[in-house]
Amino acid sequence: MSYNPRHKSSLVYDGPERISHRALLKGTGATEKDMKKPLIAVVNSYTEINPGHVHLNPIADQVKLGIAAAGGLAREFNTIAVCDGIAMGHEGMKMSLPSRELIADSIEVMVTAHGFDAMVCITTCDKIDPGMMMAAARLDIPTIFVLGGPMDPGCPKWGHFKDKTITVQELFEAASLAVGGKISDEEIKYLEDICCGPGACGGMFTANTMQCLIESIGMTLPYMATANATGMERAKLAKEAGEKIIELLEKGITPRKIMTEAAFRNAIAADMALGGSTNTVLHLKAIADECGIDLPLDLFDEISKDTPHLINMAPAGPLKIVDLHSAGGIPGVLKRLGDKLDTSVVTASGRTLKENLEGVLIHDDEVIRTFENPIHETGGIAIMRGNISPGGGVAKLAAIDPSMWEFSATAKCFDTEEESLKAIHAGEIVNGDIVIIRYEGPKGGPGMREMLAATSAVMGYGLDKVALLTDGRFSGASRGPCIGHISPEAAVGGPIALIKNGDKLSIDVPGRKLHLHVSDEELAKRKTEWKPMPPKVTTGYLARYAKLVTSADKGAILEI
Repeated sequence: MSYNPRHKSSLVYDGPERISHRALLKGTGATEKDMKKPLIAVVNSYTEINPGHVHLNPIADQVKLGIAAAGGLAREFNTIAVCDGIAMGHEGMKMSLPSRELIADSIEVMVTAHGFDAMVCITTCDKIDPGMMMAAARLDIPTIFVLGGPMDPGCPKWGHFKDKTITVQELFEAASLAVGGKISDEEIKYLEDICCGPGACGGMFTANTMQCLIESIGMTLPYMATANATGMERAKLAKEAGEKIIELLEKGITPRKIMTEAAFRNAIAADMALGGSTNTVLHLKAIADECGIDLPLDLFDEISKDTPHLINMAPAGPLKIVDLHSAGGIPGVLKRLGDKLDTSVVTASGRTLKENLEGVLIHDDEVIRTFENPIHETGGIAIMRGNISPGGGVAKLAAIDPSMWEFSATAKCFDTEEESLKAIHAGEIVNGDIVIIRYEGPKGGPGMREMLAATSAVMGYGLDKVALLTDGRFSGASRGPCIGHISPEAAVGGPIALIKNGDKLSIDVPGRKLHLHVSDEELAKRKTEWKPMPPKVTTGYLARYAKLVTSADKGAILEI
């Protein structure tokens, strides 16, 4: 049976009983001829506050030109878009992860209410990427993604970072240098004026990792994830995507036909090769859940153990997204992974992954390394379990110096990120400590904040023998022995809530183990004495979110 390109809009706008609906659509400038065209949502996350999204309107214009050229009627609406960098290190970060659900819900509302037949999602940053992917999976109408692309790195010509390419990662670390009087006010202003521009922060942080995984899953066109944010290549890809959505609509290729279990496994393999952000575990699980697919945590570890880490990207390595694009982009990475992927999967190009990779070249074997010359023999993410994380924890192996893969030390416990930061700046944290930051999980935070301010302070003070454990999250820009997503979280009485100052802990990254050196009997006693903390937020969206959100090992999705 052929797929009706107007499978939704005809139900809303056709027939004598729909005179008012047609009149209202004509009130937006639609003509009589337009009424017979498929209605395409252009979902644009443009905002003026977020540098990752400030450049998206011209990209949306190209998309609409492509849709019109291919015979569709485009209508644009916007979503919210939190800038994690600006939200970082204060109460604003509580809103970041919860915004993912709002984005998905708002798209569902707009698309369903107005009878759109298909959509083009224009997105860039950390929670907007997965929020839109969740909406695409939930609605399951033909969809293609147009990504905002990476920000150019800064290139200081003097000072502490002279002749390095730097991103927002170095700016967060520079904050500790500034507090410690190691760089001048003049240098601070110089750095903040040259570093950031349009696009996603330029390392393999969460935003760029998610863009790379959207391409790896097959929901956008080849090279879309890594092409420069403001270059002509992106403009051409945007127009092509606008044309392509009509082809996908005519063929009836919907997101769930692209986002199969095999496609998710491909994306996880790419994630491991890239050394991507730990946040991708949360987001891939949430997107897969909308597709009705279960991605257990152990699957990430299974694929990690079979997939080498091949690209030495920031935050751990020197390479930036521009280097990856020049070397071959995501098609080059997927080409390198070869037999580790299922290339029979369908993609938003209308072709299979195998067809997309025909003729793809890898231009630099030092950027996209061979299996014989990896950065690490296994992938960039490790799932950690033990008596303080029976539900699992997530470590970015790619960002941990191998000298810290096996580490034992005593705990210093903090019940908020602010408390830990105060201790770090006061010199109370020293090499040989394991910092525990708890009650920052999905429910306890609420909102599961990222701890980039804490990890950056540790690195800025040169504390390279300090580990951090949290039931919250770590930014994709964090580096060092940071283990997040520890489940169950402290707010529900997870074992992380039972750790005391001075307790000995051991971290074994190769063995994937976290162990608190306290007897089972003592832990049971502490559990009986434990009392839940009062909710930190009792009104508004975060209070509702805290009541509905699941644990990190389930993707921090909302229970219906």
